Amino acid sequence: MAKPNKKGPTKTVDVYCANCKTQLFKYRKGGKGALVKCFKERITTDFTVKACHCPQCETEFARDTLVRGTPAFKMIGGKVFAK
Repeated sequence: MAKPNKKGPTKTVDVYCANCKTQLFKYRKGGKGALVKCFKERITTDFTVKACHCPQCETEFARDTLVRGTPAFKMIGGKVFAK
């Protein structure tokens, strides 16, 4: 399988916790679809202290995995939203 584009898109979205509305990170997202996974190399600003856990309410919002050989976070449905 092909690896994701290193440079990635220029448009950034803010990712928030659905439970407490705390900002988790800024992410360079491509396309119009839902936020299913976040490649770690595309995260521009990370506000989390512990990976995949909200700093405010300690809810696990994602799982750490490899997608096409690249480290990524797989989002758990309904735990995050992007603006």
